[in-house]
Amino acid sequence: MVPRYSRPQMAAIWSPENRYRIWFEIEALAAEGMAMVGAIPDSAARTIREKGEPKLAAINAADIERIDAIERETRHDVIAFLTWLAEAIGPDSRFVHQGMTSSDVLDTCLSVQLTQAADILLADMDAVLAALKAQAMAHKYTLTIGRSHAIHAEPTTFGLKMAGHYAEFARGRERLVAARAEIAVAAVSGAVGTFAHLDPRVEEYVAEKLGLKPEPVSTQVIPRDRHAAFFAALAVIASGVERLATEVRHLQRSEVREAEEFFHPGQKGSSAMPHKRNPVLSENLTGLARVVRSAVVPALENVALWHERDISHSSVERVIGPDTTVTLDFALMRLAGMMEKLVVYPDRMLANLESLGGVVHSGEVLLALTRAGILREDAYRIVQSCAMETWTKLGTPEGRSFRQNLDADPDVRRMVKPAELDAAMDPKLHLKAVDRIFARVFG
Repeated sequence: MVPRYSRPQMAAIWSPENRYRIWFEIEALAAEGMAMVGAIPDSAARTIREKGEPKLAAINAADIERIDAIERETRHDVIAFLTWLAEAIGPDSRFVHQGMTSSDVLDTCLSVQLTQAADILLADMDAVLAALKAQAMAHKYTLTIGRSHAIHAEPTTFGLKMAGHYAEFARGRERLVAARAEIAVAAVSGAVGTFAHLDPRVEEYVAEKLGLKPEPVSTQVIPRDRHAAFFAALAVIASGVERLATEVRHLQRSEVREAEEFFHPGQKGSSAMPHKRNPVLSENLTGLARVVRSAVVPALENVALWHERDISHSSVERVIGPDTTVTLDFALMRLAGMMEKLVVYPDRMLANLESLGGVVHSGEVLLALTRAGILREDAYRIVQSCAMETWTKLGTPEGRSFRQNLDADPDVRRMVKPAELDAAMDPKLHLKAVDRIFARVFG
């Protein structure tokens, strides 16, 4: 985790303090479950809770260093924690972790941490969705040019652009909800997952108290296809972040200037060129999206563990768990803020729309010619010829608009009424389905 791209609430999930508190909660709940089924005395479960809970509530840097010192000797993180915990609990510590294995604690803890992270990310996505909806509604009928292959195609609206991104993030949110549900499982089944030394009711009790479900077959670890699906969902969301960031970067180009990131008072764009207003936020988001997506292949490779368990996944998850969630959290909140303050230039959009002399209306003109009785092949030849004449001579003394070239064509003059050409070249034609599309997206 890089502090520059970390928000405190998300970073705290991956702190040693939070991890050890979750570990203790798993152990305390397991002890309560064991007491419930008569495997250990009720008094022992109470002592574990009563002596351990204050200790974990007040855990500090000195405690963490003590655990680390024990681990340097034992070479085992869970044993180090249990040794430290035993110092606070006393004789009843012999009932802690009975019949359990380290993966019961580690995997269940990771499930809790990932669900905690998912809850923050879902709130982040709500902020992005709110910003996109506001822009979509504000510019529902703001005409702009649609582009394919980065080349002017036909008119659309800036609101429709925003509605499309809104729909994508809404799908991403649904995927994250599903991924959260899939990862929200607990395993307290002991060595190789057979419950040889544990009653399955203990696992059910722990899972319920943590807001999780029992893993049906844990083998000793929770199967990593669940985790792979979780990180894949984050990666798809990150790709949506990059797609929107790329759109903003293009629209802010000097040659386009249809929208741009808010430029704060006192902000500087370049150490050498005082005029610069760079799309630094959207460029940053593009890079952060790459970091999130980079976790997908390692997460997929973690699925193929040896037999009932190995720990080849462990080192990977210690990196990608914090890094992807922290990075995506930062990226989503940066994106929400960027879109809330996005500066939009409708006049520039309209100017760009008509900057090619009207050729962007060629599609509807083609249809107007066919409706007038001209064969489609002939109509296409006429329209393309008139459009290319405008395109290639645009800005030259002999250059003429698309409409002027159409008016000069004898077949067009003979077959198509001027009013029909007027209607075909009216940009507002492209507004007729906007309300219906918005109803599909926003209800």
